[in-house]
Amino acid sequence: MLRRINWKLVFKSFAWVICLAGLVVLMGFVDLKKQTVKCSNVKILIPGADNFIEREEIDAILKQSQGTLIGRNLEQINLNQIEDKIKANPYIALAKIYADMDGVIHIEIKQRQPVLRVINASNQDFYIDRNGLKMPVSSNFTANVLVANGNIGEHFGGKLDTLKSKLATDLYKTALFLKSDTLWDAQIEQIFVNDKKDIELIPRLGNQRIILGDADSLEVKMRNLRAFYKEAMPKVGWDTYKTINIKYTNQVVCERTKPDSVKANAFKPLIIKDPRISGGNKAVDSMVKNEIIKDIMSDTEVTPEIKPKPAEVKKKPAVPEKKPATATAKPAAKEKVKTDTKKNK
Repeated sequence: MLRRINWKLVFKSFAWVICLAGLVVLMGFVDLKKQTVKCSNVKILIPGADNFIEREEIDAILKQSQGTLIGRNLEQINLNQIEDKIKANPYIALAKIYADMDGVIHIEIKQRQPVLRVINASNQDFYIDRNGLKMPVSSNFTANVLVANGNIGEHFGGKLDTLKSKLATDLYKTALFLKSDTLWDAQIEQIFVNDKKDIELIPRLGNQRIILGDADSLEVKMRNLRAFYKEAMPKVGWDTYKTINIKYTNQVVCERTKPDSVKANAFKPLIIKDPRISGGNKAVDSMVKNEIIKDIMSDTEVTPEIKPKPAEVKKKPAVPEKKPATATAKPAAKEKVKTDTKKNK
């Protein structure tokens, strides 16, 4: 009979029983310890330099939720309730709360990360975070992010909310893309939505508008613009064109600046000058512009046989002299140049 007993199974079962018994004893010890341990300290960790919320605000939430914590038994403190209260703050994405056996309550907070600030057509001001959620602006801190304004109809109710319109989603996608690229993050200063609901990019270097249209085929459009920057801009200059239209896939359509226009201030009225966002934009100085040019030209390797069409514009300065500047002389005032970017992919 003894030979038929599966001793391996018996020992395994016995080991499991011992482990479970030990776990029960340990949990009982922890529970007993918890009944006697008092809260000795509260440690709050808010990583990152962007502080939408300060420690004082967390302290206020703790006091409102549970009253004074230090000196109370841990078993009398509802950590789950504290966590829910902290997560209800619109600037907090995640919160982790736990207590150790020394009576220290640890609170770890992860703040929301805005990628775009929006001022809509109704003059409402809000952020869009990295997860595509609308969040309110803060009186404590102004995030250094891209700003979008103009004909934007997206409404904000003052609380965390999802994006409702395709335009708002396109603005969010565009901001994420620009932020992920060092060149565009430095070059694009603002996003503007015109009366046709087309997205326009306002650059730091150059006085032109970059008409993006929407966020469809965004990577292709920006690749076309990068190729145009590398091949055409060094030859014709940064203030030659009034608009650079990249809304059409595989081509870049440019409109020249009128000879009698004031190039230095051609489209600067679009740049936001609003005290609510002062300090939110990056400083525009010669060092930033030099870095943009260096980034654009760093990997330029154009073969000698490629002759971009925009380079021919420099040979036509006498066009306005042939015809008087009358209402019918449109070709002289607006000359469109199309650049095929298929070969630059």
